[in-house]
Amino acid sequence: MKSRSFFINSSRSHQKGFSLVELIVGAALFSIISVIVYQSYTSLILLVSASRTKITATDLLNEQFELVRNLPFDKVGILNGIPNGVLTATSTFVRDNGTFVITRAIRNIDDLFDGIIGGVPNDLSPADYKLVDLTVTCAQCKNFQPMTVVTRVSPKNLETASTNGALFIRVFDANGQPIKDADVHVVNAQATTTITIDDVTDTQGQLAIVDAPPGTNAYQITVTKSGFTTDKTYATSTGNPFPTKLHATVLLQQVTQISFIIDQVSTVNVSTVTEACSPIANVPFSILGAKLIGTTPDVYKYSASSTTDGSGERTLSNMEWDSYSMLVHGATYRLAGVNPLLPVSVLPNASQNVQLVLTTKSPSHILVTVKDGATQLPLSGATVNLSDGAGVDQDLVTGRGFFNQTDWSGGGGQDTIGEKSKYYSSDGNIATNNPVGEMKLASSFGIFAGSGNLTSSAFDSGTSSNFSQISWDPTNQPASSGENSVRFQLATSNDNNASTTWSFLGPDGTSASYYSTSDANIASVHNGNRFFRYKSFLRTASTTFSPNVAEVAVTVTSSCTPPGQVLFAGLSAGTYTVTVNAPGYAQSQAMVAVSNSNSYIQQGITLSP
Repeated sequence: MKSRSFFINSSRSHQKGFSLVELIVGAALFSIISVIVYQSYTSLILLVSASRTKITATDLLNEQFELVRNLPFDKVGILNGIPNGVLTATSTFVRDNGTFVITRAIRNIDDLFDGIIGGVPNDLSPADYKLVDLTVTCAQCKNFQPMTVVTRVSPKNLETASTNGALFIRVFDANGQPIKDADVHVVNAQATTTITIDDVTDTQGQLAIVDAPPGTNAYQITVTKSGFTTDKTYATSTGNPFPTKLHATVLLQQVTQISFIIDQVSTVNVSTVTEACSPIANVPFSILGAKLIGTTPDVYKYSASSTTDGSGERTLSNMEWDSYSMLVHGATYRLAGVNPLLPVSVLPNASQNVQLVLTTKSPSHILVTVKDGATQLPLSGATVNLSDGAGVDQDLVTGRGFFNQTDWSGGGGQDTIGEKSKYYSSDGNIATNNPVGEMKLASSFGIFAGSGNLTSSAFDSGTSSNFSQISWDPTNQPASSGENSVRFQLATSNDNNASTTWSFLGPDGTSASYYSTSDANIASVHNGNRFFRYKSFLRTASTTFSPNVAEVAVTVTSSCTPPGQVLFAGLSAGTYTVTVNAPGYAQSQAMVAVSNSNSYIQQGITLSP
């Protein structure tokens, strides 16, 4: 019996769901569409709101215009202003849940039709009509821009001769260009009722106040603008008996014109540093501008005192363009130079850095500044000699600082110069205490070592520097010690770590050469580095003689080296001759007297080609 297999085909319906990707895409599309719809809706609401606010502001302006049109002509003006009237300079209104401020400016206008006051013909009744300027603002209204409308108001009757005058105020910048929209504040306290005017200059930088009551030095005027300096008139006072710009006088049927100069404010960044560029904190100083607001005696517009902060810096804001002099106060420091030179010229809308380079105060100082006669710019590379004919005979070069050492008696083992009587190392054949203040070959029983060397501690110039010359004193050595008995090499580096390798080089930039002549130029391979060491090499051709060194100096130029200046310090009272020489210039001399009462002197020298 055969078995049968039955295969039954049945069809089933399968239902599919949304995949995760499809859900994400769908949600994203829905979000985008929702955001677009929402933004469109909010934009429409804002547009409707802005339109409604604008309509409200327009209605308010029309309302105020109707008020002005219905006033008698002599009442159209600002209360206690010019023209005088019954309106206030500002009014606040609450309309449609918004706070609106109306600002009014009303001016007398002298029309050219019948001549102008002070002109040809001379208009003896210059207040021909009034210009009414209304501005509405709403600080809390979104996207609302201030609206301004202007109208004229004319008198109904014929003109009669004025019993007043006119005051024309002109405002310029430092280049003589007129300043539009400068804020002008005028007060006349001599009038029966004090007159106060707050207005702005027109496109020509002028504010014309027509039909102003006469008065001698009656009009106090202050002119400024946001972000600009201030210029004003002054009254005679005990502190300023002769002001350069008195309060303005207005005469009957005449025009008084007065000009003011303002410009954008500037910033002066003052820093106090050592000659090695290290900041000096909490240094008091004073700053004095050159502009005068009074004479006999001079009364300066800007005079202030300040102190640098813990980082040796001070920022002076809202400074007027001017030339400023500075002085350092206190019992610790003297001014060793300024970069740029004093007086410092500050331009409008500028940020001027002023670096005061200081040195420790000693009995007396002479700071010499050398300038080119044609350009008045600092002249670097000029040799300045100071002498008194009685032992002082010192040369310094402008634009170059220097580091020196005059004592090695403290011994070796000092890595970085701190104690100026110490050094880094020697080979044992250098004596530094016989006598103190000199280095020479070591001796035993009157017999000197044949040679020896000493390596200085590291000197820090404070910043990337150019190294100019190496010199030593005395330059004349015993003839018996032989030729070139004193020699030097120099090593420089941009760091002073314990692992730093110091490569001592000579004038040709290799270790095979030596500086054997004082005041020799240093190889340019060292330029751009910050730290330096010198290595002295002494030798003798006869063991009964030794060369000696009393001072070693290295001149450098860095960002903390004042241009065109040198400082002579540690001077005694007396009269000194300052002699300046520079290639291509005629020699110049000056006599300087130093006394206990005048122990810090700044001497300027100008050289002519």
